[in-house]
Order: sequence, then structure tokens, then C-alpha cells
Amino acid sequence: MNVNLPVLAPSILAADFSRLGEQIKSCTDEEIQWIHCDIMDGHFVPNISFGPGIVGTVRDIAPEAFLDVHLMIENPNNFIDDFADAGADLISVHYETCPHLHRTVENIKNNGCMAGVVINPATPVHLLEPILPEIDLTLIMSVNPGFGGQSFIRSSYQKIRKLYQLREESGLSFLIEVDGGVGTQNAGELVSNGVDVLVAGSKVFKTDDISKSIASLLKAARAGSNRVV
Repeated sequence: MNVNLPVLAPSILAADFSRLGEQIKSCTDEEIQWIHCDIMDGHFVPNISFGPGIVGTVRDIAPEAFLDVHLMIENPNNFIDDFADAGADLISVHYETCPHLHRTVENIKNNGCMAGVVINPATPVHLLEPILPEIDLTLIMSVNPGFGGQSFIRSSYQKIRKLYQLREESGLSFLIEVDGGVGTQNAGELVSNGVDVLVAGSKVFKTDDISKSIASLLKAARAGSNRVV
């Protein structure tokens, strides 16, 4: 996966859907290459967001963007085909929803997508060790999933460092992504602890100036690029 690190991936969960095309264009005009799509089913998490139709719309709006689709849903295997067909480049599933995780990862790859695995704040990193050689990305949830605008859980730093160390020790190349409570105040510290991809929703879309917010977040993230792990 050829990417310029660190990556900022705006989450359209926080976007104004009546102005979705305009707001996504504001992102892609400002060096944004990844768009994050949070899919919620009202069962695994206490909220409902959107489905493959919106992902397909984002693909039409930004045909060159990398679509990072995060399935916060029960029974993700039932929907992987639909999101792949809608234009997802990478599909991430939760460790907590996949009793046969290797099979689910294989399903994602068989649909022509990169595969990611997500863990909630209370799920320890070591449980991911058997699947790490098979995946392209690991996502650490730094808030409990289901709602935007939550405060960052600081114990996430320890999990990030542990995951970074596992990657270094095993010689693997999966990306480390963080979602939840990301802003200019912690973007640099997250990157310096090993994060490659920062997901931000409210700090991009719930602002007066999307372009200015993106510039500030990227500046803060790049300031942490000299790793201190």
C-alpha cells in the first residue's frame, strides 16, 4: 500500500449529508486521499448511520479517493459483498463481531478489498496477534463506538505502542489507525506513538472552515512524524 504518512481520513459520519458532495470536495481539494465511512447497524453499536448506497455515492463524488469502510455491525460477512461492490478499497471489521475472523478476512480479500480488524477500547491488543500477518490495517478505537464527538480515552496510547512494537518485532507492514477523539491537541502525539492513519469527523466537518481544519490537523500530525516509540 503506497501512502504518504501520516494519513488524515475524514469520517463522513460527521458531514452534512445535504452538502455531502461539496464537503467531500473540500477535503479532496486539501490533500485528503482517504475518506472514512462509519457503518452502524443499531445493534452492535447504539446508533444507525448509512449503508452501501452512501458508500457508492462517495465513490462517485471522489473516484480517486481511497474509501476506508469501517463496519460497526453484527454479522459483517452478510454485507461484505455489498460494500465491496459499492466501491470500498479497504473494509475493516470488529474483532468482537467475528467468531471466525480468519474466514471473514479471507472473504474481504476475495472481494478485492484490503482487510482491516478493529478493536474496542476494552479489547486487549494481544488478541490480534494470530491475525496480524493476514491484514493490511489495524484500527484502535480510542472511544467506545457508536457516536461522534466523544473524548479520547488516554489508555489508547498504551495499546498503540504495544501494536507498534508487535509490528516491528514481527517485521509486518500493516497500518495502524486510530478513531475517536482525534484533534490538533493529540494528533502529533498519536503519530509519535506509532499511528499511521488518523480518523477525524467532528474536527473536520463540524467546523466553520473545513479547509482550515484539515490544514491544522495535518500540520499537527506531521509534527509528530519523528517517531519516539
